[in-house]
Amino acid sequence: MKIAVGTDMDMPLARFVVEELKKMGHEVTQFGALVAGPSPWPKVAIEVAEKVAAGEFGQAVLFCWTGTGISLAANKVRGIRAALCHDAQTAAGARQWNDANVLAMSLRATTETVAGEILEAWFSHGPSQNAGDIACLTYLDEAERRLMK
Repeated sequence: MKIAVGTDMDMPLARFVVEELKKMGHEVTQFGALVAGPSPWPKVAIEVAEKVAAGEFGQAVLFCWTGTGISLAANKVRGIRAALCHDAQTAAGARQWNDANVLAMSLRATTETVAGEILEAWFSHGPSQNAGDIACLTYLDEAERRLMK
């Protein structure tokens, strides 16, 4: 899968995740501080999210100091469901129940070990086929179209 990875700060965790994704067999393209030096988190998030929404990438992984800002900014793009994940269980649920397409992580609070577990959970789960879960996502999509005119 083609994966975009973006961050506002060039930190070892982001570089670790790039390498782990490559080991998993993904084609990785880097954005923000990984290629251009320190970059504003909203700019990185929106640039990457727009590319995911346009279908240029199947998924994305974004980082900022807390993970909160970058996930909030990415979620401003129609069609993006960015999830801030701090552990593997949250990542699995985000993919399974929320069909999240952008994974956000904290550069400050995430260890490499935990990041590896998060990646494994994220990429080993897909969207649920449960009718109730599908109905929730349909409701969310309809609300997004109605509210984000």
